Amino acid sequence: MTKKPSLAAPIGSALFMGLGHIAVLKQYVKGIIFAIFEIIVLINASKIVTAIKGLITLGEQKNHLPVAQRDNSTWMMLDGLIACVVLVIIIIVYVINVTDARRHGLKLEKSGEYQSTREFLNDLGEKAFAYTALSPAFVMISFFVVIPLVFAILLAFTNYSAPSHIPPNNTVDWVGLQTFKEMLQMKNYSQGFARTAVWTFEWALIGTLTCYFGGMFIALALNDKKIKIAGVFRTVFILPYAVPGMISLFIWAILLNGQFGPITRGLREIGVVDWLRSIGVLQKDAIPWLSETNLARVMLLVVNLWLGFPYFMLMITGIMTSMPQDVFEAATIDGANKSQQFRYITLPLLLYQTIPLMIMSFSYNMNNFGGVYFLTNGNPPDTITTQSFAGTTDTLITWMYKLTLEQRLYNRASVVALLLFIVVAPFAIYNFMQTKSFKEGEL
Repeated sequence: MTKKPSLAAPIGSALFMGLGHIAVLKQYVKGIIFAIFEIIVLINASKIVTAIKGLITLGEQKNHLPVAQRDNSTWMMLDGLIACVVLVIIIIVYVINVTDARRHGLKLEKSGEYQSTREFLNDLGEKAFAYTALSPAFVMISFFVVIPLVFAILLAFTNYSAPSHIPPNNTVDWVGLQTFKEMLQMKNYSQGFARTAVWTFEWALIGTLTCYFGGMFIALALNDKKIKIAGVFRTVFILPYAVPGMISLFIWAILLNGQFGPITRGLREIGVVDWLRSIGVLQKDAIPWLSETNLARVMLLVVNLWLGFPYFMLMITGIMTSMPQDVFEAATIDGANKSQQFRYITLPLLLYQTIPLMIMSFSYNMNNFGGVYFLTNGNPPDTITTQSFAGTTDTLITWMYKLTLEQRLYNRASVVALLLFIVVAPFAIYNFMQTKSFKEGEL
């Protein structure tokens, strides 16, 4: 046995992964696993270096080559990010290899006994089970969450936009904060972003609160024992939630057609449209449900309420059925009426269990694409900020869609996405951490 295995083992494993385990600690299975890992890394080292170099340079413009053979900057960026994640995993495994060799070297010095293969497998199954089980999830999250997120962020620091910098015809270059400066200096974009950001916050906040309290109101009403066919009403109210939202939004777009929609025609038949024209509210024989900014925003919130309240109704109904009835019986004996029971018992219990879901709903509405795009498509347009391609009912997420798939201004869309993430993520995380449900469930 080596006199200083706590020193020799980590040095050997630092020189070549697994060497200290094999030569000093006699842990052959573990050492072979580490050694095979390093051999695989060495075989693919040139590919990793090339990918990282491509991430740094994003390719060179090679107009003399056919388009299919030119450098594709976006693919090089993606390959580079994958290589960076792989490099981080390699570093983590390398550190584990050295620290594990030192730890078992110290044990060997104290006990004088080598760890057998059976002990290694038992240790892997018991003490290291959590790390072993979470490793695949860690790798999957790295590739399918971290890489797309970082890729979208990095686009904000490039000139990836039409018509001059769209791969593979042209390469993309790193430009730093130039895109941020351009969007702040261009009046159309700065005003468009400010207006769209404010409306997005209003849309998310009002949409969440109306759906929540609308669902609560219906749940409380149907929970009343005086209603004999509450199950029928619940079934009817679930239908908006059961029908695919996109189909419902398309139908609502037809219903709210200002000239030929069924709602407008019905109001016209009973004389409401003529009356509104006579008092000067309407200028034409039509109701601008979706073509006037303020009315279009109100209709968005109304349709969102129609689509969203069944979810909260079902959730609150389930929570109310699980509430202990003896608390309400004691409150009734003490003389509390229905409103007092709701204020001091029902509402606090509901908020305690549903505030995290409200926060999640708020974050969802901040990124709710279909609720706006399929009903108004962001219209009506704004003549002041028309060059920014942001309509008056556009939210940040629908504006990003227009900038990417319609205008191919990927770098500017990435700036908007980055700013949206900076605003929404800390807000949602902070508010969720402040709820009692997060703090180990204490009341």
